[in-house]
Amino acid sequence: PSVAGSEEQTEGQRSTLECSTPYVCPGGDIVLRWEGYDPRVSEVSGRVQLDTSGVGRQVNLTSSFSWKDHSKKLLCEVSDGPKRASAEVVLRVRHAPKDTRVSLSPSSGNIGVGDAVTLSCEVGSSHPPVSGYHWYKDGVAVGTDRVLALRGVRREDHGRYHCEAQNALGAGMSPAVTLRVFSAEVTASPAAEVREGTATTLSCDVPGREGHPEELTYAWYKNSAWLKEGPAHTLLFPAVAAGDAGYYSCRVTNSQGSDTAPAISLSVTYPPRIPTLTLFQETQGGRLVIVRCAVDSHPPATLAIDLDGTVLATSGAQVALRQRLGVTASRNSLRLEIRDAGPRDSGKYGCTASNVLGNASATKVLVTRAAELRIQPAAEVPEGTAVTLTCVGTGDAAEEPLYTWYRNGRRLQESSSPTLEFPSVRGDDAGAFQCQVRSGNGSDASEAVPLRVLYPPRQPVLSSFRGGRLGIIECSVESDPESNLTLRRGDEVIACTRGCPQATNPRVRAAGSYNSLKVEIRDAVVEDEGIYVCQAGNSQGSASATVDFQA
Repeated sequence: PSVAGSEEQTEGQRSTLECSTPYVCPGGDIVLRWEGYDPRVSEVSGRVQLDTSGVGRQVNLTSSFSWKDHSKKLLCEVSDGPKRASAEVVLRVRHAPKDTRVSLSPSSGNIGVGDAVTLSCEVGSSHPPVSGYHWYKDGVAVGTDRVLALRGVRREDHGRYHCEAQNALGAGMSPAVTLRVFSAEVTASPAAEVREGTATTLSCDVPGREGHPEELTYAWYKNSAWLKEGPAHTLLFPAVAAGDAGYYSCRVTNSQGSDTAPAISLSVTYPPRIPTLTLFQETQGGRLVIVRCAVDSHPPATLAIDLDGTVLATSGAQVALRQRLGVTASRNSLRLEIRDAGPRDSGKYGCTASNVLGNASATKVLVTRAAELRIQPAAEVPEGTAVTLTCVGTGDAAEEPLYTWYRNGRRLQESSSPTLEFPSVRGDDAGAFQCQVRSGNGSDASEAVPLRVLYPPRQPVLSSFRGGRLGIIECSVESDPESNLTLRRGDEVIACTRGCPQATNPRVRAAGSYNSLKVEIRDAVVEDEGIYVCQAGNSQGSASATVDFQA
């Protein structure tokens, strides 16, 4: 048979294919028919010509072909009993791109920030071929290539993507595919900086959390320390406190893995607490009073120090400083130094702290001493040094003052001389010294000032004792600073108070205390007898003593 008709059909338009044969046998078994078509959308009609103008048989197939018929084979067959002959037609159906879909790679596992992702626009069928592509994210155009490559995924790349393939007949649109970027992020509401007492919520989110196909688990951390874990993606503070401030992070986990959010800082603002006011009067090296004020607040407070209501120093706008004053300011701290301090500097000192949220204050009373004790050349000297103690007072110029000296609370002497001299100071002279000045306008006592005298070890006191099978050797010494005591027998070190190896004899046990060493010898035997030497040494010198231990 022969087939006639258009080589190409257009989807949705009806067209007719003609199949004919020149053979006609009236009353015979010749059959001409179409095979492979869809009878639901097709019509078949035929006619026989048998006259003087010609002889033949024709079967027409009229159908509306779809894109699925593209490249399909139709067969026109003529048969006469067992004898068959056929002609084949390959359908070329013109249609817009069909079966368009998006292929996402990688197709499994979590996609994190920085990962490489490709989305490919796949077309099941198109005739003529696809001539162009368009990509859309959440309805916004983002590309025109068949493959949309995201080389370093960002959180904002999360969304629903679809592609559109075009040819001369139209366009085919794919179903949307969700690109899920598994990236945790912490946000604070109403803000990352809130006032104390404000209801505050921290939220841990991954893009598309509400539509996530599986349950997520959230672990919360504060300053890298674990807080809680569970299905709740929020951390609630009904009334946030100053102690809640810190760096918060969360870890989100699903069946494919987990991601940890960068920490955010939660800052809590609050008014100044009650300031800490410290007053210190130095008794060596000149008359110096130090006033220090420190406070806890956020934001930082402006501090002011006053004496009986007169402002002396501030951490904000500087006030005119008196010649004797020095000021040092840092965050929430203010330090005032008053040189050559005297009775005029006595009074009620106050510190006021204020920020935009409020203010607080504290007060303390300072009574400066009129008498002061100074030690020359220093309050710590080696034995043998010439030392002079001077009592500086504010006596009545019209009457010669009297000076009374005390050591460790006991009266030493009284005279009109303001000095107490030690031409060659000894260890026994050390102690806490105090002076009192008496004159017509009253009296005043200085602070107690310690004098330390450094001296080498005196002759150690070494004794031995035997009770039953237990032998005890004790060594003690006087010195300042503390001495290191070492007990020897010949060249062998038996024990020491510090810096020697542990005794190898299990029968020997040593115990040391300040300038004292006690050695116990259990199950003492004849071999333990002999001359024992105790050596004492410090930075000033050394001394030793011996004892004959008899078992």
